[in-house]
Amino acid sequence: MAETLKRTPCYDLHVAAGAKIVPFAGFEMPVQYPTGITAEHHAVRRSAGLFDVSHMGEFEVTGKDAARFASHVTSNDPAQLAVDQVQYSCFLHESGGMVDDCLVYRFKDRVMLVVNASNIQKDWAHISRFAGEFDVKLTDRSDETALLALQGPKAQAVLQPLCPAADLESIKYYWFGTGEVAGVPCIISRTGYTGEDGFELYHAPDDAKTLWAALTKHPDVTPTGLGARDSLRLEVAYPLYGNDIDDETSPLEAGLGWIVKLKKPDFVGKAALVEQKSKGLTRKLVGFRLAEKGFPRHGMPVYVNGERSGDVRSGTVSPSTGEPIGMAYLPAAASGIGTRFEVDIRGKRVGAEVVETPFWKQGSRR
Repeated sequence: MAETLKRTPCYDLHVAAGAKIVPFAGFEMPVQYPTGITAEHHAVRRSAGLFDVSHMGEFEVTGKDAARFASHVTSNDPAQLAVDQVQYSCFLHESGGMVDDCLVYRFKDRVMLVVNASNIQKDWAHISRFAGEFDVKLTDRSDETALLALQGPKAQAVLQPLCPAADLESIKYYWFGTGEVAGVPCIISRTGYTGEDGFELYHAPDDAKTLWAALTKHPDVTPTGLGARDSLRLEVAYPLYGNDIDDETSPLEAGLGWIVKLKKPDFVGKAALVEQKSKGLTRKLVGFRLAEKGFPRHGMPVYVNGERSGDVRSGTVSPSTGEPIGMAYLPAAASGIGTRFEVDIRGKRVGAEVVETPFWKQGSRR
């Protein structure tokens, strides 16, 4: 029996705008608009793009132990968060593999965990296993929450006139405030996954069309789909769950050691990561550039010294640099900058070289 796909509150607006709709994480989502992925990508790098990311999941944690619970189920240290601050983190299996990457929002009276749409049910089941050990109440607010992301160097200039009571300049990167945007009550978060400045606006689903219409009226705002979202995040080497990170990869292997705080009290997966660190990593996620023309895609075989070494995890031809780029796991001993290997592109082995990331270093992110 075919899965029934969900629709975000702005679905009708995407269709009316001529978007190409595709199935994604259980939703019918716009992958691109008539402007095309490359134009949308450049709009975000140069001006501002608007993404509908209402498919993301939001879990609310309340109760006396909310912060302590969040610390137990995430790898980073939410105890260090001030009120109105955000933290990038992840949930771990006891094995050290990643259940999902997530954002942790610290409110005065609660914690909000923002998770990937494809993992909402899995993440909920995972964290619920540990709730009984704490004085907390978990509430899945995913269906009650819509989310629009305005990203690009002109994001603040576009948004500020729509929320005159809020001082956007005072909201630092990975902090948030609350206020009305175009008359819509929002959590206004200076976050995003593009490498550019920008804001993510959490709001009630019934208000989503109002907010989308107000933002897209601005001549500097381009509606932007999942295609550009993927190329933008890859240029700045942000990992995508299901591609670069998954249940079988640890944050240490993925270059995310900075979101793992092994000095904090026990947390799910800590023992496995301590052991992995003491033994040394056997593989590492690297960024690479092809030595010649080609289009590296997810799943293409990778060879190191003639031996198969997994697959390309993410790949594209960078719209910003024009170069074919990607990410893959290589043996730790062969993961250094300048290491050469090969990618099998439709039967032809094409030379590749490990390079520094991010691939794009000129973003407006603060």
